Amino acid sequence: MRIALLLFASFGLTTAEDGLAGWLRYAPVPEASSYHENIPSLVVPLNATEGLPVFTAAREIVDGINGMYSKSINVASARTHDDDPTITIGTISAYTKECGCLSDLPELIDDGYYIGILGSDVLILGQNERGVLYGAFHYLERLAQGDIPSTSFASNPHAPIRWVNQWDNLQDGGTHGSVERGYGGDSIFFWDGKVRDDLTRAGQYARLLASIGLNAVVVNNVNANETIMTEENMDGLAKIANEFRPYGIQLGLSLNFASPELLGDLDTFDPLDEDVIQWWQDATDRLYKRIPDMAGYLVKANSEGQQGPLTYNRTLADGANLFAHALQPHGGIIMFRAFVYDHENLNETLDWKADRANAAVEFFNGLDTAFEDNVVVQIKNGPIDFQVREPVSPLFAHLQTTASAIELQVTQEYLGQQCHLVYLAPMWKEVLDFDLRVNSEASAVSQIISGKRFSNTLGGSAGVVNVGLNSTWLGSHLAMTNLYAYGKLAWDPSANSVEMLQDWIRMTFSHDQEVIDVVTKMSMQSWPAYEDYSGNLGIQTLTDILLGHYGPNPGSQDGNPWGQWTRADADSIGMDRTVWNGTENAGQYPEEVYKMYENIETTPDNLLLWFHHVPYTHVLKSGKTVIQHFYDAHYRGSAVAQTFVSLWESLKDKIDPERYEHVLFRLVYQAGHSLVWRDSINTFYFNKSSIPDEAGRVGNHPYRIEAENMELEEYEPYLVSPFEAASGSHCIVTSDNATEGTAWARLGVETGTYNIAVNYYDQAIGNSTWKLFLDDDMVGDWKGDLEYTIGRAPSPYIDGQTAARITFRDVHVKEGSILRIVGTPDGKEPAPVDYVSILPMNVVD
Repeated sequence: MRIALLLFASFGLTTAEDGLAGWLRYAPVPEASSYHENIPSLVVPLNATEGLPVFTAAREIVDGINGMYSKSINVASARTHDDDPTITIGTISAYTKECGCLSDLPELIDDGYYIGILGSDVLILGQNERGVLYGAFHYLERLAQGDIPSTSFASNPHAPIRWVNQWDNLQDGGTHGSVERGYGGDSIFFWDGKVRDDLTRAGQYARLLASIGLNAVVVNNVNANETIMTEENMDGLAKIANEFRPYGIQLGLSLNFASPELLGDLDTFDPLDEDVIQWWQDATDRLYKRIPDMAGYLVKANSEGQQGPLTYNRTLADGANLFAHALQPHGGIIMFRAFVYDHENLNETLDWKADRANAAVEFFNGLDTAFEDNVVVQIKNGPIDFQVREPVSPLFAHLQTTASAIELQVTQEYLGQQCHLVYLAPMWKEVLDFDLRVNSEASAVSQIISGKRFSNTLGGSAGVVNVGLNSTWLGSHLAMTNLYAYGKLAWDPSANSVEMLQDWIRMTFSHDQEVIDVVTKMSMQSWPAYEDYSGNLGIQTLTDILLGHYGPNPGSQDGNPWGQWTRADADSIGMDRTVWNGTENAGQYPEEVYKMYENIETTPDNLLLWFHHVPYTHVLKSGKTVIQHFYDAHYRGSAVAQTFVSLWESLKDKIDPERYEHVLFRLVYQAGHSLVWRDSINTFYFNKSSIPDEAGRVGNHPYRIEAENMELEEYEPYLVSPFEAASGSHCIVTSDNATEGTAWARLGVETGTYNIAVNYYDQAIGNSTWKLFLDDDMVGDWKGDLEYTIGRAPSPYIDGQTAARITFRDVHVKEGSILRIVGTPDGKEPAPVDYVSILPMNVVD
């Protein structure tokens, strides 16, 4: 009997190019009509139930082929004529029951799929329903590339756990639906202490995740609010799970370890207390009654102020097993974070050998055989905290009986917060491919987390994604490459960074070769460039770690208990993590890796300052000194960032206006902020070391007019903190918050055409406005409203985080003209200005 086509009507495909559809736009493929005869016109879903993945797979095939190839697809419960080219989809068991056994079917594991090309017919089979949907999405992805599959193939996931962590706040100090370290708007799940009534975006998110092979979402912050476990919120969580279920996405939940005391009527949360054990069992049973397919729990304990088993002198295994026992009757998994360190007692000034990088191995030492079988230890890729470059966490080599999963950060917390283009797949590939040489045998991180290296049945990946209500999901169209690549690498760590990227470009933007080439070039240059202008040689990302984790502030790394130390002084820099003389972190690695890092001669230069404390004059393998490498790298990286603007502008007629302008705005911002990074870091280390730049660039800015040296009316100089966040250490601010200020200077440049750049500060405490004049003619005006348009963590301070730049191009300047800036304060923002640059054409400040 033919299934009514109405059931498979289009579901939310959008014509607006606002980013909401991500890579699932199903946009027309070039020369689509020439492929028509190679694409079947009938789809037969076997045993399809509305609300489950096989039904969804059929619906996606109908919409996808119609959108990409303008070909109508009929849906039927069975083939109507033997000669009708047909796409048959279903589980292996359903196919066997309906059609009999298929010879030569490759072995499939859970979530695996087979795409069979049988003449003009296509067969998409899954080991389970989720596998069917993954197969359908992969088939459509190939069609989206203009690649009609001609040979059969099978694909199995690399690991069973392919999760997403969302750091969405249920309720946090009145922030309603905020997302910690999220730069794409408010939570798609929560608002004002409860689950949202409208969960449309939750379903759309699940669709994106399923299309790249992911299978679960932990929906709330690891810094969990205990009220997530109220009856009302459990009911709400069940509604989220209902939105996920058609896409095979399971719901996971972060827990507050102290919930029995904070939410319940107990006076303890001791994991060995019988009442606590029963409290968690009862709560878990109530959750699974509402959500029978819940994936499990995620727990952060005894870290950064969070309570945990160590509060009661219990082990981390005691804590993890508390939840493991509660989940076992339901088949759930407990992901227990290895991000455990005691910041209250971590003090570099009292103990030269103190080292946060040692914490994970020290806390988990001796516990490898103590965890239940459904415990997976979730380990950040490096020992500190999602830095621009870290060595692989040594804990991966220490947990062999216990399954592990790698935690990667898609949201760019320390890496530009989606305001800077940073394509992360190449960095993740380096981590996944790294061979830890456990017992002198091949031990790639990817093989450890899959369970294959140590014969574990669990393991995989957890990506901290933190999408929001912004239509671009992450706040930036180009940042979606990272979500796409994360899913692809979780399924197959051997995936190629460039090939993934280019598949994404075709589906997201265009098949035009120039578009592919330009976006590929920018993206592949972006991580090296960001590393160059933020922090290199293994010194970490020299961002402000005390505030927004965004702008430059190298001095904030040291003299605090957070452990991201550089130990920089007037003569030397870097952490000594050797065994013979330092913190002994190198000794946490297996023998072969330890010997490499212990010896300064065999330590790669890009991790030199991670493992060794050296003079600024130490000569690298390149022949440069450490300090000269700093200067050169920061100039090199920021110069690359400038090229992103012109590269993107070359695509103006090839990208729809909405997305073109959105991306251009961010690339222009990045180009300006990379100069802030360059100058801040170079100035800081020049001031600290007193060693000049051999090229004479640092501190020498011939095109700048310092605002504090201009003639000022109702403006006054202000000493910026940290000093290096301003050119010349000062900016100007209005004398009060109610009166506009004027700064002017007579220009001594020759008459000609210039670009005029103004560096200013855009604080999140008002929306000042500025106007720029040449003589009596206004060159342009702007408003300090980046806190609404850029998505970075907001800041009230005048510093490297709020520093910004606006450039007016192709301005005709006469020698002797009066340049004048008029700043109007707003709220508590005093219209701050740092400097003005009069730049000859094709010159970067």
